[in-house]
Amino acid sequence: MVSRPQPASQHTVRRHNSALVLDAITTHPGSSRAAVATRTGLTKATVSSLVDRMIAAGLVVEGEAQARPGPGRRGTALHPSPDGPHGLGVEIGVDYVATCLVDLTGRVRHRALRPSDNRTSSPARVLTKAATAIKAALKRNVPIGGVGVAVPGLVETATGILRVAPNLGWEEVDVRGELRSRVALDVPVQVGNEANLAALAELWHGHGDQDFVHVSGEIGIGAGIVVAGALFDGVRGFGGEIGHLQVDPNGPPCPCGARGCLERLAGQDEILKAAGCPTFDDLLAALDAGDPSATEAVSEAARWLATALTGAVNLLDLPTVVLGGTYARLAPWLTETLRTTLRDRVLGARWSPTTVLTSTLGPEAAVRGAASTAVRAILADPDPYITAAQA
Repeated sequence: MVSRPQPASQHTVRRHNSALVLDAITTHPGSSRAAVATRTGLTKATVSSLVDRMIAAGLVVEGEAQARPGPGRRGTALHPSPDGPHGLGVEIGVDYVATCLVDLTGRVRHRALRPSDNRTSSPARVLTKAATAIKAALKRNVPIGGVGVAVPGLVETATGILRVAPNLGWEEVDVRGELRSRVALDVPVQVGNEANLAALAELWHGHGDQDFVHVSGEIGIGAGIVVAGALFDGVRGFGGEIGHLQVDPNGPPCPCGARGCLERLAGQDEILKAAGCPTFDDLLAALDAGDPSATEAVSEAARWLATALTGAVNLLDLPTVVLGGTYARLAPWLTETLRTTLRDRVLGARWSPTTVLTSTLGPEAAVRGAASTAVRAILADPDPYITAAQA
């Protein structure tokens, strides 16, 4: 039997309207109540009531009265509160654990990075390190409205479970549950692929005015694809694994089980090894000095990366490539090879050349994207936070 549509409850309507009003304030900070009413189509009385609740909950603050010609009450400017609930981002990298706090205005309020060779540790041990980093961030004494966790592997959208992370050697890890068992978290916890979260950070805080593929170069290589202002991560959330595109069938074996994957030829470890440099900073210094081994190592990586990106652009018709992670720092030595190869090998390049840009967020993109995802969840549905604040 098909159920009949039911009228929306008063709570459902209020929840929807709260999101409308907060979105109007965050996208047009400094608006008055009257301007928010005009923008949302709600009555001034409804907007005023909702704004008062948001101010009481610490989501919105009032500024100075606005200048107004002629008689009548002057409206006050409304802004998202920088002291309201923050998003806490956590990134579990192959060789570090990072945390980041982002407020409702999108400003980064704190960041920390702890080097750690997580390839040699069990999931339990690494997640304990992540829990320790979370506890340290919680001591910053700011309200937390949600937690986002970035991990280098396949995260199933429906369950949030990390199905496999080849570079960590992890399989079937309930990251959310494991962290909750170690830290008392009474806020939503979201888990996502680090490359996808880096792309979202780029969308929200970087080159977000266009469609693009954001390719992150670290020990592993990941890609986040943004189309029509939204992340495209595939049917199950497993998309964007450009690091496991086979670019050389006769290449070296990869932890994923294949041979000649992109990250085994253009990943950070491979570049350092070929350049004879122990650290990434040593590599940059050698490149600046014109060292032939370092220059050739990066040039070779650029050629393999260009091969993979050519396939991605031909398949998806993406107009822009954004270099992120360590590739952003190597951009001066990568960009020309990428532009030349994409121009020569992308079928539609004669009519629409592919643009190559450098991320301004660099290596912190994934952890910032994780924190910003938590903030966006608050902004999209503020009513639960308002209700909790009033309890």
